[in-house]
Amino acid sequence: MAAREKLGFLRQRFGAAIIRADLTSDRRLYVFVEPRSVKEVCRALFRELDARYVITIGADDRPWSGCFMVAHNFAFDRDRLLVSVMCLLPADSPRIESISDVVPAANWAEREMRDLVGIEAVGHPYPKRLVLPDGWPEGLHPLRKDVEWDEAPDCDESGAGYDFDDPPEGCTVVPFGPFHPTLDEPAHFRLYVEGETVRGCEYRGFMVHRGIEKLAESVLGYNDIPIMAERICGICGCVHNVAYAQSVEEAVALRPPPRAEYIRTIMLELERLHSHLLWVGLACHIVGFDTLFMQAFRVREPVMWIAEKISGNRKTYGLCVIGGVRWDITSELSDELKTVLDKLESEWHNVARAVKNDKNIQRRTCGVGVADASVVKEMGLIGPVARAAGVDIDCRRDHPYAAYDRVDFRVITAQSADVWGRLVVRTDEVFESISIIRQCLARLEPGPIQTPIKEDLPAGRFGLSSVEAPRGESHHFVITGENNRPRRWRVRAPTYQNLQGVPSMIRDAQLADMTIALGSIDPCFSCTDRIEAVDVRSGAVKVWTPRDLREMAKRAQSGRHIKDS
Repeated sequence: MAAREKLGFLRQRFGAAIIRADLTSDRRLYVFVEPRSVKEVCRALFRELDARYVITIGADDRPWSGCFMVAHNFAFDRDRLLVSVMCLLPADSPRIESISDVVPAANWAEREMRDLVGIEAVGHPYPKRLVLPDGWPEGLHPLRKDVEWDEAPDCDESGAGYDFDDPPEGCTVVPFGPFHPTLDEPAHFRLYVEGETVRGCEYRGFMVHRGIEKLAESVLGYNDIPIMAERICGICGCVHNVAYAQSVEEAVALRPPPRAEYIRTIMLELERLHSHLLWVGLACHIVGFDTLFMQAFRVREPVMWIAEKISGNRKTYGLCVIGGVRWDITSELSDELKTVLDKLESEWHNVARAVKNDKNIQRRTCGVGVADASVVKEMGLIGPVARAAGVDIDCRRDHPYAAYDRVDFRVITAQSADVWGRLVVRTDEVFESISIIRQCLARLEPGPIQTPIKEDLPAGRFGLSSVEAPRGESHHFVITGENNRPRRWRVRAPTYQNLQGVPSMIRDAQLADMTIALGSIDPCFSCTDRIEAVDVRSGAVKVWTPRDLREMAKRAQSGRHIKDS
C-alpha cells in the first residue's frame, strides 16, 4: 500500500520526530510531526519522493488542544494518495520554520496563515501581508476563535503602506488593473516594461476577500455551507459545493448512494462544459477572433438551459447535502440532456477545427505565456496549465471521487507549455466531458439520492477533498466540530496556485501578450481572494492601501471629465 510505504519511509528517516500517524484509508495519511522537523519532512516529500504541493493550513485549535495547528498538504497523484503533515504549536508562541525556500509553492499560503491565524512562518522570503488590508490592526487575526465573525475593527487607512520599488534600470511602469476591460474582477499587475518587453512585475490582489471560512465556522451549519461554497467562484460553484460535501463525508466515513454520486458527476461535467466553452470563446475574443467567440457562446447556451431545467438555476445548482444530492435527474431530463449533448458534440467539432486551424490564433498563442514542467512543479501549477506542459495530472483519475472511478475518459495533455497548449487541452476536454455524462446517464440506476443521517456528526475528524475544477484542482480541508458546523474549513481554489506562475509566464514576453497569457490560466480572482506586489527580480513587496485605490479612481474619473470637456 502506497500510504504505508510513505509512512515507513518517514519513520525510518525521522524516527521519533514522527509523533503519530493516522491512516484513515488507503488514500489518506495524516502524519503528526515535531515542529522542529516539519520543514525537513516536507523537503523529503517534495524533493525526494516527488510529491505535489497542495496547500498549507493554519488553525486555531486552542479551545480543544490548547495549541495552534499547522498542516502542509501534499499529493502523490499516481498513488492516489493525499498526505497531510501536521503539527501543534504552543499557544503563546505560534511560530514554525517556513518551508517556502524548499517548497516555493507554499509562499502565499504561509503568508495567509500569518495574516488570518497569526502563525508566523519564520524565515519566509517575503514576510509581508498577503490578505489583510494595510490599515488592519496589528495582532488582530480574523480566524482566531476569540475574534467574532462580525467584528469590524477600526482600520487606519492612513497607515504605512509599502512603496513600490523603482523599476529596473531602463524600464518604465505600465499598470495593468486594478480594473481592466478583459478582467471581470479587480487585480493589479504593475508591469516593468523595457520598450515593448515585460521584464518583471508586481502583483496586488485580494481586493474582494469575503471571509467565507469564518462564516462557516461561526454561524452556518453543515448543510448551509454548500450553498455558500457555490458562491466562491463565478463558474466553478458546483465544484466547491461537491468538494466541501465530500470533505465532510470523508471525515465522518459517510458514503452517498450510487445514484447521488452519478448525479454529482453529471453536474460537475456540465459545469466543465460550460466553463470550457466560455473560456475558448473569451480566448478567441482576446486575440480578436470575435466570430468564434460568438459561436462558442451560441453552442454553450443549451448547456445552461438544461442545467436550469435540472436544478432551477443556470449556474448555482444547490446540488449537495451532506450524504447526497437535492435534485434527481428524471428519465425525461435524461433524454433531453442526451439530445443537448448530441447537438453540442456535432457543433463543437466545427468550432474545434476552426480554432486549431486558424493561423492567426496560432501566431498569437504559440510560444506565449510559457510555463514548463519545472515551473509547474516549483509553483504547484495545476489543471490545463499543468497538462499543457505535459504534466499528466487530473484529480478525476488520480484521486477519484463521485462516480469517476466507474467511467472511462482520457486525460488530455499537450507538450508546448504555452497558451496554445492550454487552448488545445480545453478544446479537446469538451469531448471527454460529453462522453463522461453519457456513461453516467447510461448507468444511472434507480435508488435513493441521500444517505440518512440519524445522529450528530462526530467532532475532531479530518477530511480532505480534491475535485478537478475546469481550472484545476480545488482542494478543501475540514475539521469537523460541534454545534453542527466545522471547527475549520480551508478552501484552496486552482487560481490561488496558478496565479503564482504568472510572473514566470510573462517575463521577457511582449506587453501585447500580457492579456492572453494571464487569461490562459482562466483566472478567477473572487475564488482566490481571501496579495501582495512582488518584484520578481528584487523580491520587493508592495500593498495598495484602500486610500491608494480611491485616489487612483478619483484621478481616473477626473481625467475622463477633462477629456469629455
